[in-house]
Amino acid sequence: MRKLLNILGPGIITAALVFGPSKMTITSKMGADYEYNLMWIVIVALFFMGVYTAMCSRIGTIQEKSLLTLIKEYFDKRIGIAIGIGIFLVATSFQAGNSIGVGIAIGEATGTPKEIWIMTFTAIAITLLFLPSFYKVMEKLMIGLVLLMLFCFVATLFLADIQFGSLLSGFVPSIPDDSLGLIIAFTASCFSLVGAFYQTYLIQERKKVGAGSVTVPSSTRGAFIGVGILGFMSASVLVCAAAVLFPKGIHVGSAAEMGTALEPLFGTYASSLFFIGLFGASFSSLVGNATVGGALLGDALGYGSSLSSKRVKILISVVMILGCIVSISFGKLPLELIVLAQSVTIFLVPFIGISILVIANNKKIMGEHANNTFYKTAGLMGLVVIFILMLSNVYDMFLK
Repeated sequence: MRKLLNILGPGIITAALVFGPSKMTITSKMGADYEYNLMWIVIVALFFMGVYTAMCSRIGTIQEKSLLTLIKEYFDKRIGIAIGIGIFLVATSFQAGNSIGVGIAIGEATGTPKEIWIMTFTAIAITLLFLPSFYKVMEKLMIGLVLLMLFCFVATLFLADIQFGSLLSGFVPSIPDDSLGLIIAFTASCFSLVGAFYQTYLIQERKKVGAGSVTVPSSTRGAFIGVGILGFMSASVLVCAAAVLFPKGIHVGSAAEMGTALEPLFGTYASSLFFIGLFGASFSSLVGNATVGGALLGDALGYGSSLSSKRVKILISVVMILGCIVSISFGKLPLELIVLAQSVTIFLVPFIGISILVIANNKKIMGEHANNTFYKTAGLMGLVVIFILMLSNVYDMFLK
C-alpha cells in the first residue's frame, strides 16, 4: 500500500483538483436526466485525459525546466506568459465555486450558515499553504480526501438499486435527445488539459522535496491510476443518480440538490455521506485549483513555480482569498466570471494541447522517452476533440 501511494502522489492530486463540485453537478445531472445512457462518455474523456496526463508526467520526469519555460524557449516567450496568466484567470474565476461547495457541504449537513465554513476552510487552506514542505502536506491531504470520497461514494452505491443490464448498455455510445450540452460539459471538465499541464509541475516539485522516487514508468503508472480513480468517482456519482433519482423523475441542478434529494429516499445517512463526499471534492479542488493558478502565474512572471517560494505562496493565497470574497458576496459563481473563464479557456486550451503534444513528440527535448506511435496518434485524436469543444463553445457563446 505504501509503495502504491508513493507512485500515486501527483496523479492523485490531479484527480482531486479535477474532480470538484462542478464535476459532481454535471455527473449528477447526467445520471438523473439520462439514467446510464451516458456512461460511455466517461470512458472516452478519461482515455484522452490519461494520454495527456501520462505525456506530461514524462515531461516532468525527464526535464528540469518547467513546461512554461520549455514553451517560451521552443515557441515564443509571449505564448508561455499568456498561458500562465490565462490559467491564473481561469483558476481564480472558478475558485468561488469550490468555496461555495465547501460551505454548502458542511452547512447543509449541520444546518449552519455556509459563509462560516467558507471563511473557516479558506483560512485552513492558507494555513496549510505556509507550513514547511507544503507539497508533502498537499499530497497527504489529497490522498486522504480522495480516500474519503471513494468511501462515501461506494457506501452510497450500496444503497442504490443498480440495474446492471442497463448499466452495461450505457457503455454503447448514444446521444439521447437534448443531452449534447451535458456530453460537451463533461468532456471539457474531465479532459482537463490544465490539470494534465500541471502534472509536470507536481512531478518536478516531488523531485525537489524528495517526497518519493520519480521514474518514467512509475510516474506514467501513477498518472493512469490517478485518472482511473477520477473516472471511478465520476462513474459512481453518475450511477448513484441514475439508480436513485432517474426512476423517480427527480431532476437536480447541482450536486448539493442531489445530496438533499437522497434524504427522503434513504434517510439522513445517505444524504450525509454524499455531502461528506461533496466536501472532499470541494476542499481538494479549493486547494488544488488555487495552487495551479498561483504557481503558473508565478512561473509566467519569472518568479518560478516552487511551492516553497513565498511569492508563489502569496499568489496562491490571492486565488483562495478572491474565491472566498466572491462566494460570500454573491452566494454563487457570478455569470460574468463563468463567461470570463469560458472565454479564456476557449482560446487557451488548444495552445496548451498543441504545446504538450509537440514537446512530448520532440526527441531533442525528450530523448528516448519521446512519444511513440500510440501517443502521437492518441494525442492528435485528443486535439481533434479539443478543437470540437472549442468550436462548440464559440458557437454557444458568440453565434447562437
